[in-house]
Amino acid sequence: MDPFDSLLRDVRAEGAAFGRSVLSPSRALRFTDGAPLTLCVPLRGEGWIVHPESDKPLLVRVGEAVVVRGPEPFVFSAEPRSSFRPDELRDVSCGQSLVAQPPDTGPAEQTVLLAGAYHVRSQAPQRLLGVLPPVLVVPDEHDCSSLRDYLDFQLGGCRPGRQIVLDRLLDWLLVCTIRDWFDQPGAEAPRWYRALSDGTVGPALRAMHDAPGEPWTLASLAARAGVSRTTLAKRFTELVGEPPLTYLTDWRMTLAADMLAETTETVAAVARRLGYADAFGFSAAFKRIHGVSPGKHRTLTRSPAASGEPPPGQVPRQTSPAAHEQPPPLGGR
Repeated sequence: MDPFDSLLRDVRAEGAAFGRSVLSPSRALRFTDGAPLTLCVPLRGEGWIVHPESDKPLLVRVGEAVVVRGPEPFVFSAEPRSSFRPDELRDVSCGQSLVAQPPDTGPAEQTVLLAGAYHVRSQAPQRLLGVLPPVLVVPDEHDCSSLRDYLDFQLGGCRPGRQIVLDRLLDWLLVCTIRDWFDQPGAEAPRWYRALSDGTVGPALRAMHDAPGEPWTLASLAARAGVSRTTLAKRFTELVGEPPLTYLTDWRMTLAADMLAETTETVAAVARRLGYADAFGFSAAFKRIHGVSPGKHRTLTRSPAASGEPPPGQVPRQTSPAAHEQPPPLGGR
């Protein structure tokens, strides 16, 4: 497993489809659910993304995918406008089910938008998603027309498991879209992402992500990479921006934060799983990186959940809306 795999492993979509009944020239969808990440893929037609951090509306056509960072609301419109009257906007958010309406006439009835909201609660994916721009548009360079046709077919039917199929395909599309974005010339990919292709640093990075609890040393990581300790230390720092063991500690503490928030394991058990012989050394490293002790972090992340509220700065997972031009609406879960 490489860092890209491990950072996106637990990121899951809650998908929706918006059809011709809600996408006409006189209407626009305003996504207001506060999702940290939203993927939009036109299956038919085209539209414009209007985001508060973008200078102008961005056109998205069939064959392109757009990833929008939240939690700020953004608009998907059939027209390249930056301002709308209240009666022209239709707010869409998680938990809301759009009722299909009679299709409009004209070119707009060919517009079908597939969207997936990602309510990322864990800290691990933030190491990747935090470097993305507010809006990114990636063209389809691999001819995914057959996949779009399949998605369109799934949306038009009522077969069991349709929502699961939709969500999992959105997950696949998100991974491909972000990867293609980072591979573009001039994209500001994380330094570790570029380093994955390096013959010296790549094996060491994969080893740390495959088994973060192993008692890694500079010597054992160098042996995995097939180079000397000096060579690995120098090359790793040049490409990643920090020494190998510093990177390892930061990655372990990221995993620790999620384990403390999401499991009932004791601090000592988490420490052992992440390669620490005792809870004292683990707690010191955790506080140095996160600013609070492991116990305090658990309290801060668990207390809101007990009351039904999300942890600070996070958004609760809810059921996403869905609608298509043919009833019943896709949002029925």
